[in-house]
Amino acid sequence: MSFTKTRWTGLGLATWLLVVLLTGCGTTANPTTNITPAAATSNDTLVVYSGRSEALLNPVIAAFEKANPTIKVQLKAGKNNELAAAILEEQANPQADVFITTDMLTTINLATQQALMPYQIPGTDAIPSEYKAADATWTSVTARARVIMYNRDLVQADEVPTTIQGLTDPKWKGKIAAANSSNGSFQAQVAVMKQLLGDTQTTAWLAGLIANEAQFFGSHSDVRKAIGSGEFALGLVNHYYYELQAREDSDNNVGVVYPDQGVNEMGVVINTTAVGIINNAPHPKAAELFSAFLFLPTTQALFAELNYEYPLIPGVATVPGLTPLENLKKAQIDMLALAENVPDAVKMMQSAGIP
Repeated sequence: MSFTKTRWTGLGLATWLLVVLLTGCGTTANPTTNITPAAATSNDTLVVYSGRSEALLNPVIAAFEKANPTIKVQLKAGKNNELAAAILEEQANPQADVFITTDMLTTINLATQQALMPYQIPGTDAIPSEYKAADATWTSVTARARVIMYNRDLVQADEVPTTIQGLTDPKWKGKIAAANSSNGSFQAQVAVMKQLLGDTQTTAWLAGLIANEAQFFGSHSDVRKAIGSGEFALGLVNHYYYELQAREDSDNNVGVVYPDQGVNEMGVVINTTAVGIINNAPHPKAAELFSAFLFLPTTQALFAELNYEYPLIPGVATVPGLTPLENLKKAQIDMLALAENVPDAVKMMQSAGIP
């Protein structure tokens, strides 16, 4: 996976959102999620590099600082690949303690380059093995599924493709929206297709999107809004973008299909957010404490209620109406091989003409 130089955005605490979320989290805690990491040194300043948006992490940071008043968190948010580049550039003198990513494959890449420290996070035993490193260098925090979102005013439910490959049907020409080739979730999906379907079918699928004059946006937020407004009929997004659009005050007449659920179909593509402690982090004890905090039931509930993601800790509820993760046929993949496939997947996307 190629990385470029980092750039940052600032820190701002969304305290009003914290109050709303913490008072609304009525989830049931599983006894195995009790967290007892080592104590942190007083007056630590913990530096967190995050590919996640500030709006989502600020409530978590505020809750952590309230629970740990001697620790202050400095958040530096940016794109996953740019942050990963910074971590690699800083390996001789690490400037950050924790890395949080929206793309599990980025942490796999960093772990293979000895950039992450092994740490068995308390309370994560029940997380499926495919969602965490065998050597404990990274652990998935939440899961998301790749889905087809559609505008109900433009498409009937029984017309929506039930497979990802159905998007190449010429009937959808000029009606499809997706993220561009720099998007980590889209990159991961193409890498999955490359692994399960082979280069020939994957290349043909990408060519089919181009032939169908699909529009590629800089973010999934743009995609979901374009579907909601009726600019496009279909969109390829992570599941929670559908959930977000469906809850908008307007442009909310949207539907969703979890694709490839048939007997001979590959299953829906699942990716995860993930966390890892940076090797030789300046504040390792504080980093351990923060990492463990992400897996408290109340913290997992923040991710579920704020962004409609799938918690990975048992006993934490998803939002009402969300298709249960355990009910889905999921693509069965080799994660290490998948991470290695990403650079080739990006080249395939760009060679096909996806910006």
